[in-house]
Amino acid sequence: MRCFRPQSSRAADEVYKGQASQSQQVSRDVRDAGEAGAQQGSKHQLSRIMRPDDANIVGNVHGGIILKMIEEAGCIIGTRHCNTQNGDRCLAALVRVEKTEFLSPVFIGEVAHVTAEITYTSKHSLEVQVKVMAENILTGAKKLANKAALWYVPCSLQNVDKIMEVPPIKYDSTEKEEEGRKRYETQKMERLETKARIEEVVPPPPNPDDLPKEKHSVGFSQSSLIHLVGPSDCTLHNYVHGGVTMKLMDEVAGIVAARHCNTNIVTASVDAINFHRKIMKGCVVTVTGRLTFVSNKSMEIEVLVDATSLVEAEKGKYRAVSAFFTFISLDKHNRPLPVPPLKINGEEEQRRFEEGNARYLHNKAKRLAEKQQQ
Repeated sequence: MRCFRPQSSRAADEVYKGQASQSQQVSRDVRDAGEAGAQQGSKHQLSRIMRPDDANIVGNVHGGIILKMIEEAGCIIGTRHCNTQNGDRCLAALVRVEKTEFLSPVFIGEVAHVTAEITYTSKHSLEVQVKVMAENILTGAKKLANKAALWYVPCSLQNVDKIMEVPPIKYDSTEKEEEGRKRYETQKMERLETKARIEEVVPPPPNPDDLPKEKHSVGFSQSSLIHLVGPSDCTLHNYVHGGVTMKLMDEVAGIVAARHCNTNIVTASVDAINFHRKIMKGCVVTVTGRLTFVSNKSMEIEVLVDATSLVEAEKGKYRAVSAFFTFISLDKHNRPLPVPPLKINGEEEQRRFEEGNARYLHNKAKRLAEKQQQ
């Protein structure tokens, strides 16, 4: 007995073939565009309107939301660029975020335009520079809200521990290439220097009932967040998106700052965020923040991310990410307020305070030098 296909089924097959052919053509177009972009300095832009769930109670968009968008744009352009060559498919993994300045607040109803551009490539890493513009779509006014530089490495989809080679880009001039090489060497050295201090696992924060009665001390404001890593937090490799981690870090730092000041606070800047080890799906992460330095106008908060696998608990807790966040205190009109002095208890807190003061003076001198150059 012979079976005949219905005419509708044959028509569907033709549609499927057409869709497959179209999909292949789109893939070729994307690859060709990526190859052209690699020679010209490719860019990628994300745009999204800021909603109430992106902001705090006074309407300022959380710094963690902006950091997450920055990382998403960097991951897209980095992954697209690294897959313009033959070989294993790969995903760009975030390993470091350079000092990030929050230049202007972003408010509910504004549109954040995040533009990412590849500015340097080494054999196994690439630098992506990102700018965030905030647009008021009612008035048309625009302002530069944020700028950052991120470093990625391409990890093979077949083996997460295998680092792929990065296709080179063409530079506008030899000076641009040399400047990028200097930035690469500097961040490489700084990452090595931070390894010496990541082995120390921060003890759990004190029980609220045991906190010092004295306000404005380190122990009074120290805070932690515990989070179970789920599928929605992860990349195709089943490890946590860098942007998800940064958002959690900003939230904890914000809690510490608010407890110290008891006012509205906003993220002013973030010192280099170093991603030391990957955090896999199913891990429990503990994000701990503690004050390390306070000036009359700002607060420096050290944020450390420790991870423990629920499946392989015998491996113990390890340091995954570390960074320093700077917050400022604002009144109801978004004007800066004086920050209460930090009360120091013990030699360890004194040591961290002195190191924070050195970073504060260094960053202040650096900003003055940049202004003079402009």
